[in-house]
Amino acid sequence: MASRIKNMTEGSPSTLIFSFALPLMVGNIFQQLYTVVDTMVVGKALGVGALAALGAADWLNWMMLGIIQGFTQGFGILMAQEFGAGRHNSLRKIVGNSAVLSLLSSVALLGTGQMLARPVLFFLQTPPEILHNTLLYLRIMYLGVPVVMAYNLLASILRALGDGRTPLHAMVVASLTNIVLDLLFVLVFRLGIAGAAAATLIAQLVSSLFCLYHIRKIEILKLAASDFSLREKRLPLRLLMLGFPMAFQNAVISIGGMIVQFVVNGFGVVFIAGFTATNKLYGVLEVAATSYGYSMVTYAGQNLGAGRTGRIRKGVRSAILIALLTSLVIALIMIFAGKIILGWFISGTPEEFKQTLRIAYHYLFIMSVCLPVLYILHITRSAIQGMGNTVLPLVSGIAEFVMRASAAVFLPMFIGENGIFYAEIMAWTGAVIILVVSYFAVIRKAEQDLKIAG
Repeated sequence: MASRIKNMTEGSPSTLIFSFALPLMVGNIFQQLYTVVDTMVVGKALGVGALAALGAADWLNWMMLGIIQGFTQGFGILMAQEFGAGRHNSLRKIVGNSAVLSLLSSVALLGTGQMLARPVLFFLQTPPEILHNTLLYLRIMYLGVPVVMAYNLLASILRALGDGRTPLHAMVVASLTNIVLDLLFVLVFRLGIAGAAAATLIAQLVSSLFCLYHIRKIEILKLAASDFSLREKRLPLRLLMLGFPMAFQNAVISIGGMIVQFVVNGFGVVFIAGFTATNKLYGVLEVAATSYGYSMVTYAGQNLGAGRTGRIRKGVRSAILIALLTSLVIALIMIFAGKIILGWFISGTPEEFKQTLRIAYHYLFIMSVCLPVLYILHITRSAIQGMGNTVLPLVSGIAEFVMRASAAVFLPMFIGENGIFYAEIMAWTGAVIILVVSYFAVIRKAEQDLKIAG
């Protein structure tokens, strides 16, 4: 198991970043199969209305996931730094404290989600014909919050130690489980949208158990009971200071997405279905960006812990070049094959199919052309987070919110419903401007701090 752990403070930055990101990328592709298979099965088997119901739950579901990932990724930053510095006793204490904080957070999030799901859907003016299915899907997904929290924490621990292979294998097993259960629950048992939600949660449980099994085999992570104690308040406070800004950042971003959903809901069920079909490919569009981001958090964290800021600069340059080339390839695939791919998710009468596909492809084309902006966003934000600064990425998240919400509210007034397609692009652009400037400020400060300490 130790061979899976990767020290990123030595060797070629571009090779390390890409080799670490590659299994995560494959794993994320399998994770996206959760969403894609759900969408295909629901859209084809249950129709446009059910697809729209799934879409109406998207941002509320993403908000919960984003908060969970924010906390666990924040905890992982400190793990990567301590591992890079070779402080294994401190690493174990961080892992134990993170587990307790994650458990407490998941209980609070579960209760909050169940309490607010219905009123928020009413506030967003979810069409009455899809409200029941949307609420049912959310309630089931929110019941699984502790399971989702467990997987994300365990995966963050592994990534902090440079292990990208185990999360990949976990996602492969979980995705296959999800596909089988989707087909069984929806097509055989006729459980409808509830079956799709249940299949996703069971698959997530499988991935959590898989990661836990492998973590227990890592010698430097043999925890004692004292590692779980929160009595030393400085450590849990430090973990929350890293995790909370990232969780809040994702919450703010998703609130902007809900404003977009509010506007989209006013355009009718067919428009919602088309918008949803492309949104379900959003994860596919950014799958490599997310993987490069995870790689950069670990790379920057380990090298900062080792006091090697020059390698961070070199790594960021290499990562941006790799990311831009990757985004170009994905964009070209989506532009030329997008209609075929979108057709897998859409059903209904010939007229409904035609209208839904037109809406979906228009949105997909715009996002594909602007995809390099999203990839630069992920690299710079992750490098900053890996260096221990989660406040400036939060500021960029607020900028995303302002730009996304403003575009969603005002652009349709001037150019009609198509204006909603530019909300994401405006959000990415606003965030990137802040993040690029912030990166140079943070790396300079890190270099100055090391000179003073030396």
